[in-house]
Amino acid sequence: MNRRQWFQTLAAALAGAAKASAQKGRPLANADLSKPPLLLADFQPRSMLRTRVTKVPKARFPVIDIHTHLCWTDVLKGQETVEMLATPQEVLPVMDRRNIRMMVTITGGFGKGTQQAIDYWHKPHPDRFLVFTEPWYAKTAEPGYAKFQADEIERAHRRGARGLKVLKTLGLFLRERITEGPLVKVDDPRFDPMWEAAGALKMPVLIHTSDPVAFFLPTDRFNERYEELYRHPDWSFYGRDFPSDDELQQARLRVVARHPKTNFIFAHVGKAEDLEFVSSCLEKYPNVYVEIGARIGELGRQPRAARRFFDRFQDRILFGTDAVPNGIEVPQQIFGDELYQIYYRFLETEDEYFDYAPAPVPPQGRWRIYGLGLPEAILRKVYYQNAARLLGIEANWG
Repeated sequence: MNRRQWFQTLAAALAGAAKASAQKGRPLANADLSKPPLLLADFQPRSMLRTRVTKVPKARFPVIDIHTHLCWTDVLKGQETVEMLATPQEVLPVMDRRNIRMMVTITGGFGKGTQQAIDYWHKPHPDRFLVFTEPWYAKTAEPGYAKFQADEIERAHRRGARGLKVLKTLGLFLRERITEGPLVKVDDPRFDPMWEAAGALKMPVLIHTSDPVAFFLPTDRFNERYEELYRHPDWSFYGRDFPSDDELQQARLRVVARHPKTNFIFAHVGKAEDLEFVSSCLEKYPNVYVEIGARIGELGRQPRAARRFFDRFQDRILFGTDAVPNGIEVPQQIFGDELYQIYYRFLETEDEYFDYAPAPVPPQGRWRIYGLGLPEAILRKVYYQNAARLLGIEANWG
C-alpha cells in the first residue's frame, strides 16, 4: 500500500467513524457527511497570523556546523568503503553564501573508510572540512575487541580524524552477534578503552543516544509524531526488546561518569523535549556539551525555556544541523541555503510562528516555532567559538 492509498483508507475509516457516531446519536458538529473528509496528506493550512518576517541570508558570525553527513557507511556491515553524498564543489558555494566557515562530516566510517573520507573532504580543503571516525562494530564479537577498538581510534587520529561519532546504533541496533542476539548496551565495558582513547587524544565524542520520546510510545492517535512514524515505521522503538528512553539516557550518563576526561557532545540536545533533564546533565557533568541539530522544531516551540537554556549554558551549546545532501526523506535535514536560513532566523530573531523545516507540511510534528533572538556574545559562542575550543582550532573570526 503506497502513501496515498493509505491516506485514502484513513479517510474512509474517518468517514465511517463519523457516520457511526451520528447513528449513535452523537453526530460531529456541522459535519457534512455527504463529502469525503479531506485527506490529511493534502491538509496544508495557511496561518492567518500577521507576524514579522525577518530574512537572515547569512549568519551574523562565521559558523562551524559540527553535525553533518557528507558521507555515509553502513556500520553494521563492516564494509570500510564510504559513500560520498555530495562533492566539495556542490557544498562549498552554499557554505560561502551562508557564512559557514567549516563543516564536520561526522559519519566518516572506520578503518580505510576514514582515510577515504579524509582524503576526499579534509585534505583538499583543510580549513573547510573536518572528519570524525566511527566504531568498527562488525568486530565487537571478536576476541580482543576492546583493545582493537582503542587502537583503531589512535590510528584514525593519526590519519587526521578529529573526533568520534557514535550513532544510535549502539543501544538500539547493534546486537551481540552484530545483527542477532541481545542488544549491546550503551555502557558495555568493551567500549571503555575506546572512550578513554578519545579523551586522551582530545577527540570529542558526538554521541546520539535514544531518539524523540514519541518514538518509544505507541503509534496511535495520541502520538504527536504519528504522521512521521507512519512514513518511517522503522523509526519506532516501541515494544519488542528495545530499552526505554530513560534506560538509554541513564546508560549514556554512566559512560560519561566513568570517563570524566573525555568530552561528550550529546547529539540533538540530548533530549530536547525535556530541557530540565538536559540541564541536570550539564550541571552534574562538566564534560558534557550539546548540539542542536534537527531539534529546532523542539526548541522553538518552547522559546522561553530554550532562551533560558541558551543563556545558562551558552559555553556548552554547539551549532549543528544534521544536514544531509539530497536528503529528501528528511526535509528538516536537507542540506541547502534554506535550511541554514531557518536556523539563523531561529537563533538571531524574535520572529514568531514560522516553519522549522523547508517543507510544505511540518515533517516532525504539526507545529511551528518562535525565534530566540540571542545576543551577539552568545551567538559567537554557539556559531563557532565553543566548537573551535573542543576541536582545538584557532578561530579568531570576529
